[in-house]
Amino acid sequence: MLKPISITHRAVQEIKHIMTNKNIPEGYGLRVLVQGGGGCGGAKFRLGFDKLKEGDMQYEIEDIPIYYEKKQLMYLMGLEIDFEERADARGFVFNPTPLTVE
Repeated sequence: MLKPISITHRAVQEIKHIMTNKNIPEGYGLRVLVQGGGGCGGAKFRLGFDKLKEGDMQYEIEDIPIYYEKKQLMYLMGLEIDFEERADARGFVFNPTPLTVE
């Protein structure tokens, strides 16, 4: 199974905390969305919780269902989701990682 997105341990812990404590309905998973993608602005990424939709691709990371649209795969390949806590802000960050061929 192709897993284009990786999630750091910190981000996994935060996602599981949200799913447990924010009344995310049973059967929902983490949806990774791409906005934009072309032009000077590049792609912007968003996270949300959603049901699996027709045509979605799916896999799991540490019991978290991950959903994305197949047409967005080229923007998601090699993406790492992390969670950062700083003195002035906290939240998820998206780090592109270079793909290597072995």
